Amino acid sequence: MMTHGYFYLNSRCPIYIRCIAFTLSLTLLFGFSACRSAKLSDADDALERGEYFDAQKIYRQVYNKRNKREDRPLRGEIAFKMGKCYTKLNMAAKASAAYQNAVRYEYPDSTAHLYLGRALQAEGKYAPAVAAYERFLACFSDSVTPKGEEPARIRLAKEGINGCRMALAAKEKGKTRYVVKAAKNFNSRRSEFAPMFLDKEYDQLFFTSTSEKAIGEKKSEITGMKKGDIYVSKKNERGVWQQPEPVEGELNTDADEGVVSFSPDGQTMYLTKARRSETSNTSVEIYTSKRSDASWSAPQKFEITADTISAVGHPAVSADGNWLYFCSDMPGGYGGLDIWRISLVDRAGSLENMGSQINTPGNEMFPYSRTDSLLYFSSDGHPGFGGLDIFRAKLNTTGDFWSVDNMGQPVNSQGDDFGITFGPGESGFFSSNRGDAKGYDHIFSFELPDIRITISGWVLDKDEEPVPNAIIRIVGDDGSNQKEVARDDGSFKFNLDRGVKYVMKAGAPGYLNVKQEFESDSAEEDADYGVDFILAAINKPQVVENIFYDFDKATLRDESKTALDEMAQMLRENPHVTIEMGAHTDRKGSDEYNIRLSERRAQSVVDYLIGAGIAPDRLSPKGYGESVPKTVTKRINREYPQFPEGTVLTEEFIETLSPEDREAADQINRRTEFQVLSIDYDMF
Repeated sequence: MMTHGYFYLNSRCPIYIRCIAFTLSLTLLFGFSACRSAKLSDADDALERGEYFDAQKIYRQVYNKRNKREDRPLRGEIAFKMGKCYTKLNMAAKASAAYQNAVRYEYPDSTAHLYLGRALQAEGKYAPAVAAYERFLACFSDSVTPKGEEPARIRLAKEGINGCRMALAAKEKGKTRYVVKAAKNFNSRRSEFAPMFLDKEYDQLFFTSTSEKAIGEKKSEITGMKKGDIYVSKKNERGVWQQPEPVEGELNTDADEGVVSFSPDGQTMYLTKARRSETSNTSVEIYTSKRSDASWSAPQKFEITADTISAVGHPAVSADGNWLYFCSDMPGGYGGLDIWRISLVDRAGSLENMGSQINTPGNEMFPYSRTDSLLYFSSDGHPGFGGLDIFRAKLNTTGDFWSVDNMGQPVNSQGDDFGITFGPGESGFFSSNRGDAKGYDHIFSFELPDIRITISGWVLDKDEEPVPNAIIRIVGDDGSNQKEVARDDGSFKFNLDRGVKYVMKAGAPGYLNVKQEFESDSAEEDADYGVDFILAAINKPQVVENIFYDFDKATLRDESKTALDEMAQMLRENPHVTIEMGAHTDRKGSDEYNIRLSERRAQSVVDYLIGAGIAPDRLSPKGYGESVPKTVTKRINREYPQFPEGTVLTEEFIETLSPEDREAADQINRRTEFQVLSIDYDMF
């Protein structure tokens, strides 16, 4: 008989514990025992032993023979059991077809709807899966335990619906930035899975393979494939992964070995190994092997508990080497397979379940401890995309709460995704049976590309010419501090981090400093910000653009406020500078009138700056009238190509121009400028 919490084994071989683990209480239809043939009994015996490959072959033969009307109840039972076998073999399409037949033949166990929902979800058929889950829940609309807690199967159905809806929403939202690729150099035509780096050199990758080259001659009764061996691939001196080879030494046998982890020094391997006898159900245990050069010793059993009924597997050594994480169906869990841990320093009394924030009524397996507060694992109990999904669990700073997040697509898929290992940074390998019609597992690489956030621009003078030897500094509120000298063309570029507030400052000998502030976006996407610095030279007058006065008056117009505020900020950023504020008019009107008008305009600007907090003794107003006509610069020439560079826009020159060009020249001459007078104000 199947016992409560039976440790259903992996479809690849018994040690990988990849299947859906449920507690089944099968209700047999009245009178079935009388019509069972010997072959059907053989199939039931094989199913109970966990030999799913052999069991499904026999069930299929019996199912095809029982095709009379009176056989409908029996066909429903057989179809249900075939669905279980196909589920363990990771053949989602065949599993869903079998469960649909069980429902069609009115098989009385309502879990057929639950399992059908899970099989459809594993196919990526999310809308039909939701319908199946809802039909299952309709059978238990008022079912609660005496304590008011939801039965495990009801919770699994609800989480299945949540996972389907999450998957449907993900199609709109899009995938994460992870880049996932098939690691073809590791994969054969059979199954390769559960990759693991030997150590922090990241140049040796171990994994389990059911390749035809595996040592054992006998094929697995569970999968029909060769039993698993442990393989290793190494990088050569050029950093290229070499052809995988079976590990050297006494490790691999004609039994199943696989799912490995290593002590931090790489000298001790922890592995899962099959336990099979003719008198008990197939199960698994954890063993250790010692390394001598490249060779590994014969495995020795690692005692975790005196319990000989429960199974333990999927060892994962913590990054500091103090703990061994594993999964088991031992008593005290939350249903299915749970993740546990035991101290490697002092085992006595240290065994503990990882708790309900990580474990569910479903299966949690393939743990991977990246740090003492960051645990990765696979689960079919938390909301996912189908089958097993990889989850990230992060422990809060007080050490009392794990937040669990699905890693999203493309790391996760509608198939089984499991057995992750990290190399440098956010890169590594994991295994998945996605896209394989036979349900075979393969190894995939993953990488999270760095988010490239940059800021670039130019440092130019007021004439838009590159400023020689300009220095740009950028300081972030994250403590970052960068400095760069602009290139000969005035350009610069910095790499930034997202979600950081920055202050940038540009300066050069003979120029006033300019400061700008901005905040980088927190979105997880590449971004390039643009900012230019226009520096004012100390040794010549600088035009202040966009200052406007009422016609024939000294009254500042509202649209001048932005330019004047920027002028005030520039003076704050250069606190030791004093300036002359000069106003110029065009040629129209008498000299005396233009002088008085320009003096009033210069004073209006000074008054505004004083009102903005600039000390009065730093500001000197000066009205020039029309006495200093503007000389055409490169910038003015680019804007007004009819005026050659170096031309002085005197009244005599302007009179020779067309009416349109005379107006343009007068506009250029009407300007407000500042000239630096000193750079040592209030320094002594």
